[in-house]
Amino acid sequence: MKDIFEKCFEPQKQDELRAAGIYPYFRALESRQDVEVIMEGKRRIMLGSNNYLGLTVNPEIIEAGVKTIEQYGTGCSGSRFLNGTLKLHYELEDEIKSFLGTEDCITFPAGFMSNLGVISTVVGRHDYVILDREDHASIYDAAKLSYGTMLRYKHADMADLEKQLKSVPEGSGALIVTDGVFSMGGDIAKLPEICALAEKYNARVMVDDAHGLGVLGNGGRGTADYFGLSDKVDIITGTFSKSLASLGGFMAASHKIVDYVRHTARAYMFAASVPPAQTAVALASLRYIKAHPELPLKLQANAARFRTQLKARDVQIIEADTPIVPIYTYEFDNTLIKQKGIYDEGVYVNSVLPPACAPGECLLRTTLMASHTDALIDEAAEIIADVLKKDNALILQH
Repeated sequence: MKDIFEKCFEPQKQDELRAAGIYPYFRALESRQDVEVIMEGKRRIMLGSNNYLGLTVNPEIIEAGVKTIEQYGTGCSGSRFLNGTLKLHYELEDEIKSFLGTEDCITFPAGFMSNLGVISTVVGRHDYVILDREDHASIYDAAKLSYGTMLRYKHADMADLEKQLKSVPEGSGALIVTDGVFSMGGDIAKLPEICALAEKYNARVMVDDAHGLGVLGNGGRGTADYFGLSDKVDIITGTFSKSLASLGGFMAASHKIVDYVRHTARAYMFAASVPPAQTAVALASLRYIKAHPELPLKLQANAARFRTQLKARDVQIIEADTPIVPIYTYEFDNTLIKQKGIYDEGVYVNSVLPPACAPGECLLRTTLMASHTDALIDEAAEIIADVLKKDNALILQH
């Protein structure tokens, strides 16, 4: 019998990257997640966080978490289904459904588990789930765990989506699942066209708004609100780990759909509930966003300034109306070399490499916060442009 661990001892790509000194992952923070951080002993401008509204360091929100942990302790020690439900969970769910304008809402321990629980439950044995090729990994894992058939369409290609819809047999149900804002490219889903096709073929629509909540729409209400399609999207999922400065996830939909998932989804019924402090932080963050509708506007202004500064320096970027600003670096080696150079000069950005992108289409993913100052934005743009102009000093062996 072959040793199942044999694969673990074979040469790995990460070993080569470590040896070359350009391994980009697991950089340790030594300070709060803010616009400037201490990382590995040095000050860095943070352009690689999903802390879009900068609320992780907001004193009012921190106080909510501290008070709640003192009141309720550190955890719930059980699932929502049994002994792990707090009054706080209901308050947060009520606040989310009110904010998004849906009938009902439930929370999950993570955004990943929201997609996992919803899709694997709703998509049955004779159903079809239709995904954009650039949907988040959690959506793909959820589709694999469902009993249905997974179909994929080319990214943002509505003709290909219609082709997939036409292939669904009569008598089968279909759920179209799309990111609201695509996490790597920063582009916004073509939701009007998606909803029109769904109506034409009697399919349902689910939007993962992890990167849309707090970013797009009226006061940060997300992608469906941005397009005026809140009544056309059947399910919205999202996470608390980005604009809401916490940890956990949610599903918002009509009461009947939510209640079905509530009593059927294994990722909900058999997982511990969101801890008290994280629930309180998400709730306080959402209330803060409602009280400060200017925050998403400031975020957009910062992203626009950064794009302008990069283009003025001849840096090639992907254009989008979101705080995600991807920079073209194309090749695998070049991307990691440039990322390390930028990091060494005091700016943290993320590398986007296959399979998160197609070969030859690698990127540096930068993200803005509402709390970035003009001075920090301009400084970061200058550093990035200077590093990108330098010749590569290293070529990896493949």
